[in-house]
Amino acid sequence: MVESGLVKVGCKARVFRNQQLIYNGEVVSLRRFQDDVKEVRVGLECGIRLDNFADFVEGDVIDLYEIELRKATL
Repeated sequence: MVESGLVKVGCKARVFRNQQLIYNGEVVSLRRFQDDVKEVRVGLECGIRLDNFADFVEGDVIDLYEIELRKATL
């Protein structure tokens, strides 16, 4: 279940197991029921597929984030 924010296809993902980082990569697909979706909002459940990672176990924590590049200004 999405606990806060918004999950989007293409966002960065980190998977933690027992508070140890075990994966760092990208979300390649999201599903709600039988449908492929581009984003999932807080409070909703979804299926998630990460690039080159499928070794989930109960209790894993997935931390999702986006990198935003900004031009430096004075």
